Amino acid sequence: MATPDNEIVVDDPDAPKSSSPPLVGSRSVNVAVYLLLIALAGLLGYDNWRTGAGWAPEGPQAGYFPFHLSLMLGAASVFGLVGTILSRAPDEVFVTRDQFRRVLQVFVPTLLFCLFTQWLGLYVASFLLIAGFMYLIGHIALWKSLLTAAVFSLAMFVTFDIAFDVIMPKGPLEAYFGY
Repeated sequence: MATPDNEIVVDDPDAPKSSSPPLVGSRSVNVAVYLLLIALAGLLGYDNWRTGAGWAPEGPQAGYFPFHLSLMLGAASVFGLVGTILSRAPDEVFVTRDQFRRVLQVFVPTLLFCLFTQWLGLYVASFLLIAGFMYLIGHIALWKSLLTAAVFSLAMFVTFDIAFDVIMPKGPLEAYFGY
């Protein structure tokens, strides 16, 4: 049984500082999300009403249940929006600049991975994503990052394309090798 003296503690030198200035408050984020949900509920409600949200002789039309769900989503969002606007509670920090920078360190490469998958294929894009994360964010040696990314991408290729014959997005490298 482990005792607290034997625990491994990893210090993160890149951790966000507690003195980092706030970027946005919780109230602003809540209002923005409620407005987006109201817009989504309106769009879904209109589309399902257009499809048919009534009751036909044989039963409910195709948009009946989704229309009523969109009404509930809209009503709940309006309720939350009004509650947020009328709230007198002090606004809390939603995210600081340093925290947001760390979120972007994950979001931007992941977005690029999705875009690169279209042109380079899943396996090459995965190789770049894994090697990039390990080397740039994890500060792991370049050779270890490249080796791990290569082994993982190769294992994915063997598993999906060879063993289970699953159709995955492929790029010029796979085409070069005849896959």
